[in-house]
Amino acid sequence: MLRILLADDHAMVRKGFRLILEAQPDMQIVGEAGNGREAVELAEQLHPDVVVMDVAMPELNGIEATRRLVASAPRTRVLALSMHKDSVYVREILRAGARGYLLKDSIDSDLVSAVRAVAKGEGYLSPGVSDAVLSDYRKHVTDPLDLLTSREREVLQMIAEGKTNKEIAGTLNLSVYTVDAHRGKIMEKLNLHSIGEMVRFAVRNGLID
Repeated sequence: MLRILLADDHAMVRKGFRLILEAQPDMQIVGEAGNGREAVELAEQLHPDVVVMDVAMPELNGIEATRRLVASAPRTRVLALSMHKDSVYVREILRAGARGYLLKDSIDSDLVSAVRAVAKGEGYLSPGVSDAVLSDYRKHVTDPLDLLTSREREVLQMIAEGKTNKEIAGTLNLSVYTVDAHRGKIMEKLNLHSIGEMVRFAVRNGLID
């Protein structure tokens, strides 16, 4: 059985969610909270698999409650719930540790799917917020590769491929001293401290297979 805690300051909303979720043969509502503080306390006592967490609640909002809950009950997963499509709400509660974000006007089957996905450790985003999240991501996430010049990216790739400074200098028609300077700059900009770290970075970022 999936053990679920409902956290929303509107009793009618909780009642509606309870009806939808308890209609599933493998889901059980183990508790209800009317604000974020209650949600954290109950989660620590009841150890639910999933907390369905309203973002906007009195006393302690869902974002701060999620942050505390992730720290105090790391095995419990949070599905955020909101009327807001604004990217700032989505970003902040996902940063706080929520695994999913569901709009309150979603259909019943979306709630069930979202709870199941989050319980398995997967992410879930309402289609209505996906665009906001993507555009927000593009605005706020800096690709570390963007910190490097085109030449530095080229040198990094060659280092990761196992070429020596001398080989790189020959290929790019540079002095060994210049290649060494590029290497130092790359390590400084990316906060890398060894050739091994540079190779791992290059693999992770698709510069080499």
